[in-house]
Amino acid sequence: MPITSIAVGTPAEAVHRETLKAALAEFISTLIFVFAGEGSGMAFNKLTDDGSTTPAGLVAASLAHGFALFVAVSVSANISGGHVNPAVTFGAFLGGNISMLRGILYWIAQCLGSVAACLLLKFATGGLETSAFSLSAGVSSWNAVVLEIVMTFGLVYTVYATAVDPKKGNLGVIAPIAIGFIVGANILAGGAFDGASMNPAVSFGPAVVSWTWTHHWVYWAGPLIGAAIAALVYDGVFIGQTTHEQLPTADF
Repeated sequence: MPITSIAVGTPAEAVHRETLKAALAEFISTLIFVFAGEGSGMAFNKLTDDGSTTPAGLVAASLAHGFALFVAVSVSANISGGHVNPAVTFGAFLGGNISMLRGILYWIAQCLGSVAACLLLKFATGGLETSAFSLSAGVSSWNAVVLEIVMTFGLVYTVYATAVDPKKGNLGVIAPIAIGFIVGANILAGGAFDGASMNPAVSFGPAVVSWTWTHHWVYWAGPLIGAAIAALVYDGVFIGQTTHEQLPTADF
């Protein structure tokens, strides 16, 4: 089981130069992703008078997030692994692909990157609101949790299949494209119900800047549960102990 591969890490690893560089890469890539994704919704609202809630706005959000995530993963993949998402980091941790201490640094960097992106958007747009994620009418908190679990399962399963699995071969640019595609597709599927976060950091930044915390727990619980299920299924069933290759830790 993947649980046997879990590593806590050492204080030396947490302050290692390469770890800090990786955390910085996560901060920058998350900032890029959230700035483009959140900014697209703000721009569509400005151009169409709250048009982000229309079908066209949903398609625009899907494209913006898919393209931005493709870039964000690509630019940080060789430095930090291109997580850009606390749920992906959590899934990687459960599979033994990242230590707990390194993962905590990633989480901090990702959340700070999201907050920084939202603050920059608010300043650059003359104080326009960076809207926090919210539930649509008729959608309960538990409905949204299930949505987030299923969508994040698909995302993290895709990450494992295209980027983590040692049998993946030379997929090259396919991994960032596939990850961007699944996020864009999930936004089309779930965006009208709960915003389709799949990423606690993406929800955290707007919540902090707008100071709106209603149902915010949904956007942590759902993605983390979905990521855990995907990691345990893929690592336990399709990778297994005989083929699992933990990331090198010799430098630490």
